[in-house]
Amino acid sequence: MRRRNASGDRDTRESRSDMEVQGGELLLKGALLPGGRRADILIAAGKVIHVGAGTRAEEVVDCSGLLCLPGAVDMHVHMRGGGQAHKEDWRTGSMSALAGGVTTVVDQPNTLPPLTTEDLFSARVREAAAACLCNFGVNAAVTPAADIEGMWKAGALAFGETFAAPSSYGDAVGMGDLRILMGRIAALGAPMTVHAEESLPGVDATLAAHDALRPAHGERKIVEEISRMRPQTLSLHFCHLSSAGSVDAARGSVEATPHHLFLSRERFAPTDARGKVNPPLRSDPERKRLWSRWDRIDVIASDHAPHALAEKAGEFSAAPSGIPGVETMMPLLLAEVYRGTVTLASLLAKTVHAPARILGIEAPGFSKGCRADFALYPKEASSIRGDLLHSKAGWTPYEGMQAAFPVTVIAGGHLALQKGEYAGIRGAWLPGRGYICEGDVHVHADTAHL
Repeated sequence: MRRRNASGDRDTRESRSDMEVQGGELLLKGALLPGGRRADILIAAGKVIHVGAGTRAEEVVDCSGLLCLPGAVDMHVHMRGGGQAHKEDWRTGSMSALAGGVTTVVDQPNTLPPLTTEDLFSARVREAAAACLCNFGVNAAVTPAADIEGMWKAGALAFGETFAAPSSYGDAVGMGDLRILMGRIAALGAPMTVHAEESLPGVDATLAAHDALRPAHGERKIVEEISRMRPQTLSLHFCHLSSAGSVDAARGSVEATPHHLFLSRERFAPTDARGKVNPPLRSDPERKRLWSRWDRIDVIASDHAPHALAEKAGEFSAAPSGIPGVETMMPLLLAEVYRGTVTLASLLAKTVHAPARILGIEAPGFSKGCRADFALYPKEASSIRGDLLHSKAGWTPYEGMQAAFPVTVIAGGHLALQKGEYAGIRGAWLPGRGYICEGDVHVHADTAHL
């Protein structure tokens, strides 16, 4: 059998009879699991088939000195593509995800054009399936004219992000229409995600002005209003809440982003649009208050929204909102675990288990039969360098900050990334619970399709 260490170097060969002891395809040898146990993880057909010792497989990865974590589920990314391919496409976006330990991404529907029909939705899935290197789901847009029921049957993983205020490539849905749409989505038993903001009139000439025109108290007000009118049966998820008050007010699952946790507007020059994002970066005191709600936050997601640096370099008011982040999300947070700021268990709850539960997909894990998506991390952090990241955006607002990037990533049971090299194996599509394939055969959301 072929034996490699985690950096990708081949070590030794052993007899064919040894390879056949367990019949595995891939063995993670001596993996350090989150609870502190060391074990061998045997993988076949994309699943964990044994966790223990004394196993054999065709290919072995030596995990000495590395922490093995389940692959993260980033339930909020914008993979661009199509007419926005100069910003990002499914291949580069998924390369960036894997390099950050994310093995499943969920694409938002504020594409050009937005995903409002079954045909547009299905075309988006085909575009992703042809290029994406990690598992992926696609959400459906929520507008008064959208074919909600048709897209649910076509495999939408969730509905939204639904815009309660306008944002880049997303039009606001009025509260009257939103109430009706919430009822339709609740009737399907589908999850609904909401971008809750209040947008005031004025010119956002600086980061401080942008913050004032999309204020934290306005975000909280919209969160409270939507929480009051939600149907009791609706699985409601609030995207990227940026203030402690909004987190406190939410009646549903709550998502926060690394940029609202790690960045404040004071970190940037007043007109530096690299810090422009919706909801805005808040003051540093508000950023710290958001950290204080760590235990109430259900999900951490990146809201990966890449724009070319040239688009960010123009007049501030004309610059698009959004920053890249899928590659840096887990590494930044794992560095905080190493510092003792948060626990590893809480990090995995927010980046693996809660998003999978909300979306109705299978989470990767260490038990027999679990999806074999893992990332192997060093036990120390290093400085983030934008020139080493993989997004087409070509820049990061986290330049120089400490992060722990994985050295090896397994997706779908395959060595997807090792020693900076990608295997190039396409990821699996994860359709939602309402998916009906040809012939009216119902397929559960935890079944992968290409």
